[in-house]
Amino acid sequence: MTRQGAHSTGGADSTRILLTGAAGRVGTQLRPPAARAGRTLRLLDITAPPAIEGTGAEETVLASLTDAQALLEACRGVSAVVHLGGQSVESTLDDVLDRNVRGTLNLLQAARLAGVPRVVLASSTHAVGFHRYDGAPVAADVPARPDTLYGWSKAAIESAGRLYHDRFGMDVICVRIGSWFPTPVGIRGLSTWLSPADGHRLVEACLSCPDPGYRIVWGVSRNTRGWVSLAEGEAIGYHPLDDAEQFAPEVIRRSGPADPGAPRLGGSWCAVPLGRPG
Repeated sequence: MTRQGAHSTGGADSTRILLTGAAGRVGTQLRPPAARAGRTLRLLDITAPPAIEGTGAEETVLASLTDAQALLEACRGVSAVVHLGGQSVESTLDDVLDRNVRGTLNLLQAARLAGVPRVVLASSTHAVGFHRYDGAPVAADVPARPDTLYGWSKAAIESAGRLYHDRFGMDVICVRIGSWFPTPVGIRGLSTWLSPADGHRLVEACLSCPDPGYRIVWGVSRNTRGWVSLAEGEAIGYHPLDDAEQFAPEVIRRSGPADPGAPRLGGSWCAVPLGRPG
């Protein structure tokens, strides 16, 4: 494990958050708004996260989720983990097993051994992609119905979080992220979009809510065309402000109107070849 660029404020009053997958798209978007006085972000990835304007105190840890000892060291002195790392799209069974299932189990075990009380796990809509929206908001804790091997791996990490809560009392919040992008992508995105600003609001709610236990919440904005329930997120203090509808005219112009049938939450992922990377 290599630690670079540490400039922690230190002291008993500081809060240190471990952010895995920090060099990725979502981790990069999250870093500037997550900066605050008295907080240090410990950034973990296999490549060095890029320098970004507006970030605060940060530490960089170069390590893989497959390296249990490195994860244990990364978890020491941490008050919470936000786990964004792993395989982010459909891939081979070996990829999703190693990067998502084994990697998340390694992280949960490291957090337990290091005494970290809270872990926020990035799950996905694709863990429940075969559920349909029939006009009633879909609850955050509907049973897993994955649409891909990737979605199956996200369902697996949700159950791993349940295991570590039940056995060891860790607070674990699983966030079933819709589509975390600067603007909605395609017609489905008008229903599943999570704006970067709302993504930050959601992470802060997950970090600050008292005694959450084990929970599953949706990671979506307050979309006019939304398919899922916001009640579970509101129960932990997440109150999204953004709405994909402002982008609807342009999205519809590019993509055409939505299919009038009851859509599956996973959209086109329900038909992609299993195990085909990307």
